[in-house]
Amino acid sequence: MTTDSSLLNSELELQQQEELYQQLLLQTVGKMQTENPDSKVIRPQPGMCVKTLAEPGKQKVFVNICQSNSVPLPPELSREELVELLQSEDPSGYRVPMSLGEPHTEIDNNSQGCTAYDVVVNQEFFQKCQTDPLFQQFVILVSLEGLENKYNLELSRDWKVLKNRKFLGSVSEQNIRTKGRPVIQELQPQDSFTATAQRPEFTLLVEPPAGDPEYLIAEIKLPGVPSSRSLVLDVGEDRLVLTARPSLFYLDIFHPFLADQKNSVAQYNSSTQILTVTMPVVSP
Repeated sequence: MTTDSSLLNSELELQQQEELYQQLLLQTVGKMQTENPDSKVIRPQPGMCVKTLAEPGKQKVFVNICQSNSVPLPPELSREELVELLQSEDPSGYRVPMSLGEPHTEIDNNSQGCTAYDVVVNQEFFQKCQTDPLFQQFVILVSLEGLENKYNLELSRDWKVLKNRKFLGSVSEQNIRTKGRPVIQELQPQDSFTATAQRPEFTLLVEPPAGDPEYLIAEIKLPGVPSSRSLVLDVGEDRLVLTARPSLFYLDIFHPFLADQKNSVAQYNSSTQILTVTMPVVSP
């Protein structure tokens, strides 16, 4: 599939079409990973999946607690110290370094939509939590508290650890800071821009629906974006990053396919305010 500028919104002038294509110029994942020298991209290992509810509407929430040695190890804590900590009036005095990912929509075993969050902790600390039920409860508790503080949530403490599932969805890479942060603080996966931008609604479609996939199509809703000139899109082999300025939307997702970056095309429809990205799938 070759790039065809006529696929871009017909309402745009020829000059605007060329400008849009330049703004949507596809880049490699490697370049995206080196833009910030004070952070790095990690792909955590699955750990355990915790099911709980978000109050007050009782919406189903899944927390994927993952593990990576790129996250700092928390201060040494004995079982006796943990018991005293949990019994104290202020157990928040002990901080566990963790990376809190953005919420993502998934499908549960009942084919119902649900929200999932990814939390990454140090691998050695996670393994310790796996061998002691008290430490396991502790890492779940601090993960829920971290998500509540960051996303203004209220999560039920009546949780359930899924026995036959370590992760809901697919394991996504995360950006974590490598400099300038005390280890007791949360490792922020986003910069100041993405902290103020919203995550847009999107769908990923595979064509054809059955058999070997030929195309992966992303449809991204961008209400309030008047034209394509405010969009910047980066497409990697398995990653898509979209920025809609000024500070409107930010999307950073990984997908399970290998995309042909050079022959991918993008089209923004200013009437429906939907961006469509068509990516040919490379056969393994």
